[in-house]
Amino acid sequence: MKIAITGGIGSGKSYVCRILEKQGIKVYDCDAEAKRLMCYDADLQESLKQLVGEEVYSEEGILQKPVLAQFLLASEANKQAVNDVVHPAVARDFEQSDYQWLESAILFDSGFDRRTHFDFVVCVTAPVPVRLKRIMLRDHISEQKAQEWIDAVMPQEELAARADFEIVNDGIRDVEEQVMLLLKRLA
Repeated sequence: MKIAITGGIGSGKSYVCRILEKQGIKVYDCDAEAKRLMCYDADLQESLKQLVGEEVYSEEGILQKPVLAQFLLASEANKQAVNDVVHPAVARDFEQSDYQWLESAILFDSGFDRRTHFDFVVCVTAPVPVRLKRIMLRDHISEQKAQEWIDAVMPQEELAARADFEIVNDGIRDVEEQVMLLLKRLA
């Protein structure tokens, strides 16, 4: 069984994943794995060099993040081109792994759900004021910048509507209890 966990920035996906890991469930972290693949996967590195230019990696093969960032920020087309190279590599890596659970904030935005079959999708939600506060504290940014980040991705209501299960992380309801109930329903 393959299960995806999604949710907007600041919703608490990582918190839910930590609860799952305490239960012995390993969760594939798409963000971390994408970074790893860009640093160590030769095929992906070659694709990025062809797209961005040889200078995206140093002579030692180290990803030059400022070069990649400059390319990404230059246009929406550049961002999409990089995503079209990185996201399929991450999907392949997940498919070849022994993970059953995956965490992706951009599961639907990235098309990951079209590349990989998931039996169930779990969406972690939280009220926007709670999310704003979490993002501001975690990343030391202004409320305006945090709101821009929230607005840049699929609305949480749409994510929840496309999911099979919702875990509400509003600071009031017991998240661990909701995760345990989810695990019972999936058993």
